[in-house]
Amino acid sequence: MLEWVRTNMGIIVQKFGGSSVADAERIRRVALRAIETQKQGNDVVVVVSAMGDTTDELITLMNELSSSPSDREVDMLLSTGEQVSIALLAMTIEELGYSAISLTGPQAGIMTEDVHLKAKIIEVKPDRVLEELKKGKIVVVAGFQGINSNGDITTLGRGGSDTTAVALAAALNSEVCEIFTDVDGVYTANPRLVPDAKKLSVISYDEMLEMASLGAQVLQSRAVEFAKHYGVKIHVRASFNNSEGTIVREERNMEKGTVVTGVTYDKNVAKFAILGVPDTPGIAHKIFSALGDARINVDVIVQGAKSNEVTDILFTVAQTDIKKSRTILEKICLEIGATGILCEEDVAKVSIVGAGMASNPGVAGRMFGALAKVGVNIEAVSTSEIKISCLIKQDSTEKAVKAIHEEFGLGK
Repeated sequence: MLEWVRTNMGIIVQKFGGSSVADAERIRRVALRAIETQKQGNDVVVVVSAMGDTTDELITLMNELSSSPSDREVDMLLSTGEQVSIALLAMTIEELGYSAISLTGPQAGIMTEDVHLKAKIIEVKPDRVLEELKKGKIVVVAGFQGINSNGDITTLGRGGSDTTAVALAAALNSEVCEIFTDVDGVYTANPRLVPDAKKLSVISYDEMLEMASLGAQVLQSRAVEFAKHYGVKIHVRASFNNSEGTIVREERNMEKGTVVTGVTYDKNVAKFAILGVPDTPGIAHKIFSALGDARINVDVIVQGAKSNEVTDILFTVAQTDIKKSRTILEKICLEIGATGILCEEDVAKVSIVGAGMASNPGVAGRMFGALAKVGVNIEAVSTSEIKISCLIKQDSTEKAVKAIHEEFGLGK
């Protein structure tokens, strides 16, 4: 469980992604924003990602040199990207006449479990951060990284800088965690895909968590989980202007008149089907516990009708987990006597999210009807109290999202 020290300081945590620090001009812009926030009487902690496409470039170089690098060395390599960003940003702030210091994740007290590539934060020890803030410095922290009990650097997985920022905000009892992105808030759909998508002024933790896990790339889902658990208010804002963005906070004080809050889609999806699975107790547990032990997230699980004491099981994983999933499933199929495995990569998941769905019947029918009108076939369905997801062919994504967005009048 995450532990933290409560303070009475007026601290604001700001997080900037890779595109916000992609070059010297943008780094200077971030520095000026952090300085302005401090001049308004706040103590400022800035969390940054690696510059631009640095992480992808490091992965490409790694693959040219090693066919199977150890997870530990991958983390050692990938963590260097953020260290470049924090040093350059701290230098820029000081060049502008203000005091700053850069800290790596370990130096900032980000403690993680003993796992590489997708480590979870288990504790934050912000003593060094507080010490530097008391000296009047703007503290610049490397996102995406921490340190485990063995003293090894770990990384938090894609989007991990969001999690770093929210965890620090919780540990420092920050007034707000500002997440700066290349969009100016959370929209009812991706505005690049749906031109009349509407910016939301407020969204609940639960709705944002569903949207983040279902493909909305504005926030990382683990960051939203942290925020909900510790009551951290998140302000999603644009890095290119000073306009108000979207507040992510507790639902209890929010209006519930809206049935559907937003439409999301995810093309990073692959569909697996295990054929001829013996219909006996414990088989599903054997399959999905093995995938879970490998930290592979599974969604949209569908079991077919039983025939001759066997059935088919369909489910989805992220495309990045295809290779690992296939290796695990091939072994399990031999053990349980299944007849084969199929994998399709040309699929996408389109979803609707809304806290009002729980008390409004007929939402699923409207969604399915909207898809039918534009000729989109549904391959599988997954639901919860506040979301409905449909698996469709990837080339139908754009018309599916637009049709659903229009059906629920989200652009009005």
